[in-house]
Amino acid sequence: MAIIETKNLTHTFADGTTAIKDINININEGEFVIISGSNGSGKTVFIRHINGLLYPTKGEVSVDGKPIKKNIFEARKKIGMIFQDSDSQIVGQTVWEDAAFGPENLGFPIEKINEIVEKSLTAMNILEYKNQNPHVLSGGQKKRLAIAGVLSMDPKVLIFDEPFTGLDYPSVLLFLKSIIDLHKNNHTIILVTHDLEKVLAYATRLVIFHNGKIVEDGSVLDVINRCEQYGVRMPLIGNTGIAEMTWIK
Repeated sequence: MAIIETKNLTHTFADGTTAIKDINININEGEFVIISGSNGSGKTVFIRHINGLLYPTKGEVSVDGKPIKKNIFEARKKIGMIFQDSDSQIVGQTVWEDAAFGPENLGFPIEKINEIVEKSLTAMNILEYKNQNPHVLSGGQKKRLAIAGVLSMDPKVLIFDEPFTGLDYPSVLLFLKSIIDLHKNNHTIILVTHDLEKVLAYATRLVIFHNGKIVEDGSVLDVINRCEQYGVRMPLIGNTGIAEMTWIK
């Protein structure tokens, strides 16, 4: 069943630049979709339409079969986005307050807020930092806090925009494990990245954007051999194929 559907999705900026044009795609519940493409290909503009951060010039985005423009509040409860710059999502004075910000604004009762915040921080392995100022956390911890804050609103879909930027190797492993665990726990994952090597082994689908359009959409094994013609670096794959690229055992 499609949880996200776009029909002829087009966005033209005020200067006349068309960032995406006639995007038609269905993303099914439970998928792990990688969206890739060279800089300026339209992938980030596309994901910002999914939860209403941008509105289309033409076309439509639907979540659970309902156009998001008719109920943007409901769509944003179902679609959680983790930005490339985690600092831009930090709003609380402590880790706990930051993770509680979303459910508080949704009007959850205090008992429910305490329950889901503790659960979310535990899932991201940062509960021990609950009384700390978020800005003193490491880059990887900030990204996991961003996920915890989104998880506290109980979304169905999690969107990650270039999640590995600025992380060292140990932080990449921890953050990648968090994403994989979320997928195993029935969250639909949409991950935007140019760094395919880290995530290909875990994805169910690979979508390539080029010049504002979807030019490839299929299984990883079907699409990967054509990615370089669109400016996406082909990852190094050993003799045993994609499975050899698994970072998390």
